[in-house]
Amino acid sequence: MAQHFLLSAEARTLSIVKIAMMSEEEIFEIFKTIRWSATNGEPVCPCCGSMRKPYNIKARQQFRCKDCFHTFSVTSGTLFASHKKPLKIYLLAIAIFTNSVKSLSALQLSRDLDVQYKTAWVLSHKIRESLLDDTESEMLTGVCEIDGVYVGGKTRKENAIADRVDRRKINHPNKRVVISLRQRANDGDEVIGAVKTKTFVLKSENSFDIGNITNKHIERGSELHADEATAYDDLHALYDMKRVNHQVEYRGENGENNNQSESYNARFRRMQYGQCHRLSPLYLSNYANEIAYREDTRRKSNGAIANDILTRCLSRGVSNEFCGYWQGNKRVAERLGA
Repeated sequence: MAQHFLLSAEARTLSIVKIAMMSEEEIFEIFKTIRWSATNGEPVCPCCGSMRKPYNIKARQQFRCKDCFHTFSVTSGTLFASHKKPLKIYLLAIAIFTNSVKSLSALQLSRDLDVQYKTAWVLSHKIRESLLDDTESEMLTGVCEIDGVYVGGKTRKENAIADRVDRRKINHPNKRVVISLRQRANDGDEVIGAVKTKTFVLKSENSFDIGNITNKHIERGSELHADEATAYDDLHALYDMKRVNHQVEYRGENGENNNQSESYNARFRRMQYGQCHRLSPLYLSNYANEIAYREDTRRKSNGAIANDILTRCLSRGVSNEFCGYWQGNKRVAERLGA
């Protein structure tokens, strides 16, 4: 029997021990190489875009543009802008986040890095923000799957059994459903299972919202696998629907199943129950997208994933939601629908 990829040496290309042993100068060079990859690590002014070699202020690890005299650092204008911790802390945070395949709680990150909980909470959410997809306009094609997993809104059971009610029928204000759309891999692809995942947060699994999501993100005429939930009944007019009754079987006689979406649901539950425990509806979309990213990169080495996350963090602009979070700059509304 062939060895699983995650058990092989090729899957372990990142070492937290090696990062911890690096000097600040070595990590600074790593950040420079990734931040300005187009110029082979040569700094580019984020203010005027000048590519003239800037003045190097070594004592502060900063640069000063020779054209506009703007002072900048390797993290200026990125998610790590105005950072107060050494760069090694941020690289270690990405490495720890990468190796936590079922997500990472802010409390655990604060203990691992020996920083305040507030620092770890904002840092972890900035990393999750970097994972947000910039290719939302790309349609899923081929064989796709759809399913939903309900989150939150549970009412505590009464002490006496005679006083208990069916909690599934209670319309709790914090109850949400995470809808996952997954495109299956084709024969010959490097990965097995699914190759692309998109997630959406809804207040309920209803046909109207499901229709909007699928119309915007799945190409019409594609083969779509779903369970017997009534919210998917209207999709028969637009897609080649394959339905499976989970009360009877996990996989139909003709191969109909949504096991890839169920795989997403399983990892999401492990994050909810085993790590974060309580997921706020306000930031539920970020948690849902994180699990989608982890599912899509499950066949990559931890070094490749960490490099991709660091690249995303250094290529995105300053966070509008988590820069100054503890000073009152917070998200005011949750992200729902498509």
